[in-house]
Amino acid sequence: MSTAAVYINGRFRTAEHTEPVLEAATGELLGQGANATTADVDAAVAAARAALPDWRSTPPDQRAQVLSAFADELQRRARSTEELVTRENGMPISLSRGANGAFPAALLHYYAHLIATTPQEEVRPGARGHTLVRREAVGVVAAVVPWNYPQALAAFKFAPALAAGCTVVLKAAAETALDALVFAEAAQACGLPPGTLNVVPGGAASGAHLVSHPGVDKVSFTGSTATGRVIGEACGRLLRPVTLELGGKSAAIILDDADLDATIRGLRSASFVNNGQTCFLSSRILAPRSRYNEVVEALAGLADSLQVGNPLDSTTDVGPLVSARQRDRVLDYIASATNSGAKLVAGGSIPKDQDRGWFVAPTVFADVDNADRLAREEVFGPVLAVIPYAAEEDAISLANDSEFGLAGTVWSSDDDRALAVARALETGTVGINDYQLDFRAPFGGVKSSGIGRELGPEGLASFFSLKSIYRTN
Repeated sequence: MSTAAVYINGRFRTAEHTEPVLEAATGELLGQGANATTADVDAAVAAARAALPDWRSTPPDQRAQVLSAFADELQRRARSTEELVTRENGMPISLSRGANGAFPAALLHYYAHLIATTPQEEVRPGARGHTLVRREAVGVVAAVVPWNYPQALAAFKFAPALAAGCTVVLKAAAETALDALVFAEAAQACGLPPGTLNVVPGGAASGAHLVSHPGVDKVSFTGSTATGRVIGEACGRLLRPVTLELGGKSAAIILDDADLDATIRGLRSASFVNNGQTCFLSSRILAPRSRYNEVVEALAGLADSLQVGNPLDSTTDVGPLVSARQRDRVLDYIASATNSGAKLVAGGSIPKDQDRGWFVAPTVFADVDNADRLAREEVFGPVLAVIPYAAEEDAISLANDSEFGLAGTVWSSDDDRALAVARALETGTVGINDYQLDFRAPFGGVKSSGIGRELGPEGLASFFSLKSIYRTN
């Protein structure tokens, strides 16, 4: 799009209010993005409500065909989309190819297949007659997504929602307002009925108006725990279903029998993926005292070895953070950790060869106490805290001593031992000797990391309302 726009009822509208979108690696203007007004949100919700009866009553196999066509249109745009997102938020292009180029189309195909094979009704015999249990679309969905994985996280929501027969208002982040319109272009090109998917990029005000809108039936949000609490309170007051995928401070437990070389290779992505701008990354490294110095040295070497630079270069491991504000936030955590007595063993500053954009060097602190701010709060940048432990039980206790519970990893040469530790962790997901999301399995957190699950059949189920029809014959 050459001008900032919102997409409502199958048509692009020039945005009344705009916000500049800056390129993360240079700080220069990339384009003007829409900042949706309350009137835009009202129009989008009205369009979604008007489209709901026809889309909800469309047979599942026909919805599946439309979603597959939608996926194909996204795939045709994948090359330009993955580059655009990299320029917006600094994600290394090697990651963006999968997360922003391939993943949304793959997820649409998955849910197209799933809805075509999921029975809309089932009969349950009873003591007197039987009950017909019917799955119905929950209604109009407000999907609010952040800037860190803008294409993938949007697909987490609209793919199962559309498959279930819901209509969607997608509120994209202002920092990634440009790539959000790719969904609109693909929806228009594939023939998705007008009003079925509406796209309104914007800031906090438009998001707040959307989640409390009387025309919305369900909210699905990914973002910070602080914002999630506000949304959860609003939905609780309105008795409105809500899915919240929030922050994390996940632990990587390195057991004393771990193959350290293999562990460090795995932590390269599990702890530094997307420049640290990832909710599920293992940012607390729990290391056994018997191998503590060895682990610290290896992690420092890993951080120093990562290639920091232009995110459009396929050899880059770590690109810039999304904004000057986010960079300054991460640098504040680094300063706080330094003052707390933790030992800086790698990074800790802006790289000297990066005089433009919003870069922070991959950073590792050793001798961190699990009560320190660096171990308690989500930094959302390339910063690791290494914490020693004495015995396996201590590691589990330290890992669980957190308000968060989104993810975690266990590293061991004994899979059965690692599995036992994984089962003891108070968290929604755990990786053993790796961490890779599987879109066929549920993803989400416990405690302050959220409510509900996305992906897998469970992600589809969250967009259904169940109706029981009792029959005596």
